[in-house]
Formats: sequence, C-alpha cells, structure tokens
Amino acid sequence: MRLIASAFMTLALVGIGTPGEAQTLKVEYDVSLIGLPLGKADLSSSFDGSKYKMQAAVKLSGLARMLTGGKGVATASGTIAGSQPQPASFAVTSRSSSDQRTVRMGLTGGNVAAVDIDPPIDEKPDRVPVKDGDKKGVVDPVSALLMPAVASGNLMSSANCNRTLPVFDGAARFDVVLSYAETKDVELPGYSGPVLVCNARYVPISGHRSLRPSTKFMQDNRDMSVWLAPVEGQRLLFPVRVAVRTMIGMSVVEASSWSVDGGAKVVPTSLRP
Repeated sequence: MRLIASAFMTLALVGIGTPGEAQTLKVEYDVSLIGLPLGKADLSSSFDGSKYKMQAAVKLSGLARMLTGGKGVATASGTIAGSQPQPASFAVTSRSSSDQRTVRMGLTGGNVAAVDIDPPIDEKPDRVPVKDGDKKGVVDPVSALLMPAVASGNLMSSANCNRTLPVFDGAARFDVVLSYAETKDVELPGYSGPVLVCNARYVPISGHRSLRPSTKFMQDNRDMSVWLAPVEGQRLLFPVRVAVRTMIGMSVVEASSWSVDGGAKVVPTSLRP
C-alpha cells in the first residue's frame, strides 16, 4: 500500500491553470498491479490565483482491501512561484489493517519549519540521518504533483520532461529525476491524443534504510515512467498514466476520468474541434 501510494504521489504530475483563474481540477485514476485491479486514486486540486489546495486519496478494493485494509489521504497547500510550488503545509495519514501513521509538516519558502510524525518512525541502525540541509529547497510529495510547463512554445517540447523533483515527505529526502523518452499518440479510457513519455529515477538522499532490499531495488529501477498530456490554453500537462515496476511486478496508475469546475474550460488538445 505504501509503495503504491508513494508511486502515485511522487510521480503523478499535475499542472495548474492560468494565474488569476479560480478553478478545481479533479482526476480519478485506476490502480493495478501485474494487471490486477487494486483500487482507485483520486486527486482534487483547487487554484485561486497563485494559491493552491490539494487533496489526494488512495483506496484499495476487493481482495487487496481484505488482505491489507490499506488506504491513505494526503493534503497540501501553498503558492505557485514561477514554475515551482512553494508549499506551506502538508499532511498525510496512511492506514492498514495493523497500523496507522500521520505526518504533518509546515514549510516556509521551500524550507521545512516543523515536522510531527505520530507514531514516530522507528530508529534503525541502517537509517541514513536527515541533515538540516536536506530540509531546504524541497517540496512535499503532494505539492510535487504541481508541474507547470517549463518550456516556452510547444507544450510537447521534450524540455517539459527534463526536471528533478526535490521531495521531502517528513521522514525521508529523495529526488525524482525525470527525463524525456519519446512523444507518441495514445488512446486510453480517460484520454486520446499526444503524450510526452518521461522516464523516472528514484534517488535516495537521507531518511531511507540503506540496507533494505526494497531501497536498492528502487534505486536501481529503470522501469518507471509517466505519460503527460497537454491541456489547451493553460500551459500545463497532466498525467494520464504512471507505471512503476515493484518487487512484485508492474504497478500502473491510469486516468479514467477528469473534470474542471470554475474558471476557463480545460480541454485536452486532442479534443479540439
């Protein structure tokens, strides 16, 4: 459950509308593992000028829910400064059949001001210490979903793939490094048209357990990608598919529906009249 939620929250990339237009973007994703449906992931993002508020939720269903009881809810708020979010608050609660943990974090100017984790993370000999410098110039996992276009001109420019997300989740600091792979046309239940395919890499920095097999697996993982679709007139891209190979098999988060309330109408480029 934690791995699937992390993959969704750190790799699913969502853009924002034109500054000054108040609107709410809602996207629903189907979550699967080795081709088997696991549940749903929902993302709601509200924007008012440069301010944003976001809520993400992952809920397993069927056999996965019976076995793990897994679900999670996260929120974040802050402002957009240029092409980067400046988060002010972040909170996440994850639950399973055996435990629950809540993380709350306050940030100022991209720097972590306070963190509360309940219950605290267990101390382990192989856990890499988090340094003060690791808490500066970062974004939380939910604010990291905000991805305005960085390239001028064509939204399908490969430059919109090439970026590094410096993420701190309250306990661990890591980078998600994105790089351009290809551009192609796709047909999915929630979208039909061109997408940028970005490769993704996980780079642990601190807070992780260095001797854990899963840490090494993800660090060496070359089978992670995100498909970004352009939105007309808004200078943004949003994810229609995120794929991450896990130690069990391929996990896929794929958009099944989306809607926009308020402000200018957002229409996928492929659906223009």
